[in-house]
Amino acid sequence: MGLLDRLLDLVKKRETPGLTAETPGLKIVAEAFDPVVADSAVLAGSPTWVSTAPAVLRHHLLLPPDRLEEAASILAQDGYELREQTPSEDLARVLAVRVQVLDALHCAQERSRMAGLAQRLGGDALGWDALQPEAPA
Repeated sequence: MGLLDRLLDLVKKRETPGLTAETPGLKIVAEAFDPVVADSAVLAGSPTWVSTAPAVLRHHLLLPPDRLEEAASILAQDGYELREQTPSEDLARVLAVRVQVLDALHCAQERSRMAGLAQRLGGDALGWDALQPEAPA
């Protein structure tokens, strides 16, 4: 298997057909809003998170309303969709959302990336949560 084949396999693994942020029955399986707690500890401490299944990863951000378009453009480059939750004159509460299979390394990298982006735009990154479909009983 050549390098190109391996890269294509990685890209295909990121594609998660079937799961979207609108999929019915999603529930929060992990959340990290305390910067002192490692993402690996958050995931390891979640009894409902399925490590091999895709999840909807949502980063909670506070951003200046006049920078939302810029943030959306930057985030879209990595497959995130920016969703406004609470409009405000000062800082709007927004979600950066995408579907992916979660692991501690990528959660930590993305948390750091979101913090840097929010800071550059004059906002703040509050934390992240992950949603997966509720397991059948």
